[in-house]
Amino acid sequence: MFLWFLGRLGVVNASKDKCDDEPGAGHRDDGRRETAAERADRRWTELIQEVRVAQTGVQILFGFLLTVVFTPHFQELSDTDRTIYIVTVILGSVTTGALIGPVSFHRIVAGRRIKPQAVAWASRLTFLGLILLLGTLTSALLLVLRVATDDSLVPWLVAGVVSWYVLFWFVLPFWARYRHTSAE
Repeated sequence: MFLWFLGRLGVVNASKDKCDDEPGAGHRDDGRRETAAERADRRWTELIQEVRVAQTGVQILFGFLLTVVFTPHFQELSDTDRTIYIVTVILGSVTTGALIGPVSFHRIVAGRRIKPQAVAWASRLTFLGLILLLGTLTSALLLVLRVATDDSLVPWLVAGVVSWYVLFWFVLPFWARYRHTSAE
């Protein structure tokens, strides 16, 4: 189901089950003179740099989330806020797992001469991690704003911030991809 969804977004070529980052996935000729192995190495390096940025933020947020339950103020939270907290911690945990997944994947398949496929799967895990990160940040923001502000403002504030994330994480990149690549 998830692969179907990614295919609809154009992240995965559903007809061939190839990720957008996999060599031979219908890319335009970008003028690079590189072998499939060199392309896989370059894409792996780029992907790991991207994952490092997301991982650091998620791990810091997750670490802070784990300490909240041990504060005196936690005992005063309503049942709804405790539920939001639990959902946020679970989302933070699965987000961390998805964003660490590419490293584990690479380590397990290293030396097996399947780097293009490893890059494709690592890219999928990273995209899933970004979607889960959106959920984690939304849930954390919802919890913090429910505790810190007037409840009537919270839905509007959260919706505004989530819209901001969606615009710059997904809409703008997909628009640029559509606008600046040809259908082949």
